[in-house]
Amino acid sequence: MRLALVNLGYLAAAVLFVLTFRGLGHPRTAVRANLLGSIGMLVAVIATFLLLAGEGAAGYGVILAGMAVGGVTGALLALKIRMTAMPQMVALLNGFGGAASVLVAGAALYEALARGHFPSAQFAVATVLAGIIGAVTFFGSLVAFAKLEELIGARPVIFPGQGALNGALLLGALGLGGWLVATPEAPWIYWVLVAAGAVLGVTGVLPIGGADMPVVITLLNSYSGLAACATGFVLDNNMLIVAGSLVGASGIILTQIMCRAMNRPITNVLFGGVGAEVVTGAAADAVYAGKVKAASAEEIAMLLEAARRVVIVPGYGLAVAQAQHAVRDLAQLLEARGVEVEFGIHPVAGRMPGHMNVLLAEADIPYEKVREMDAINPSFAQTDVAIVIGANDVVNPLARTDPTSPIAGMPILDVDKARTVIVVKRSLSPGFAGIPNPLFAAGNTLMYFADGKQAVLDIIDAVRQAA
Repeated sequence: MRLALVNLGYLAAAVLFVLTFRGLGHPRTAVRANLLGSIGMLVAVIATFLLLAGEGAAGYGVILAGMAVGGVTGALLALKIRMTAMPQMVALLNGFGGAASVLVAGAALYEALARGHFPSAQFAVATVLAGIIGAVTFFGSLVAFAKLEELIGARPVIFPGQGALNGALLLGALGLGGWLVATPEAPWIYWVLVAAGAVLGVTGVLPIGGADMPVVITLLNSYSGLAACATGFVLDNNMLIVAGSLVGASGIILTQIMCRAMNRPITNVLFGGVGAEVVTGAAADAVYAGKVKAASAEEIAMLLEAARRVVIVPGYGLAVAQAQHAVRDLAQLLEARGVEVEFGIHPVAGRMPGHMNVLLAEADIPYEKVREMDAINPSFAQTDVAIVIGANDVVNPLARTDPTSPIAGMPILDVDKARTVIVVKRSLSPGFAGIPNPLFAAGNTLMYFADGKQAVLDIIDAVRQAA
């Protein structure tokens, strides 16, 4: 009866997890989906406690204490972390999942040996996979966090022989894994392969630039799921296998979607080193010299006064400036004057998938006004004013015109086809790809050099005064 209840609980949790992934596909259902996922995890935890009770497990006080610490920490982070830092938070969560898999699989190995049980081949292989993938996930996520938080440079870190080193680390970790499978009575091998995976995680993410962080985050998320799935086989826990498989599969699918949005294979993202070299000096001068036109808030207000359709394109600069609420106020002001306002979102704008969507939703901007790239692009030719706030590479026309560019072939938002383009940016500094943007020097472009939030507030004041 007890095992039947446990399996029923696991089944219910699995169904809730599937519904969660389905609901997260649309902003309107995302909040409810998140609640379903939380309920599913609660059901899984209760079912696991019921399973442990039947096996006479001891140490419930330690387990409950750990859950309390984790729960309080999670609640504080959820309340305190600002929305602009959510990508860093996701990177850390991925890493913690990988670290948990490493520690649990290692503990299970020691426990089996302490009980005099010779681990089966399935147990040993699953332990090896949990150790390698978990270590890569944890330490790779730490590097991703440091890049996102700008604790280290966001640009790729490339050194001679890096590819050979990564290949040697992977082969070495797999070789150690084979050794552990053959001789599981030597658990020290496990920690050596974990160390190799840790170094691989660091050296594997260092050459990836900030522009590719959305792909890295989804890939590390997939790794954390795969590590959890492997740990499920170690513990012979069906719920962990199902949950890990769902996370792993969804992460891989999302990674493919992100790569398609950038028109780049995953190998180019992982090994391309895009943005390692910044094009400056004469090359940048050839694009900008004598062509960039700066505008004032009053000039922009005059353009908006005559506009009938405006499209706002947010980028990571908007997130850094926390300008989403000011942008909402500008949109509402223009709509009150009969202007049609929409928002154009590039799939990889920001630092994680859906980053811009989340920020705009936080500012209570209606979902129907937030348009994806493929939906908004055909209408730019009929747009009077396109306002680009803190975006760079995702609106760079070189993606269409220069086959030698690092972003060649990447689908972009066609803001350059609008009648007038307003670019709000602090300076002419390049984006993460490290290349100049001819849009800034185009004949129909006006630059407004300022902090994103302050710029939008200035424009709002100018529009009101022009009335």
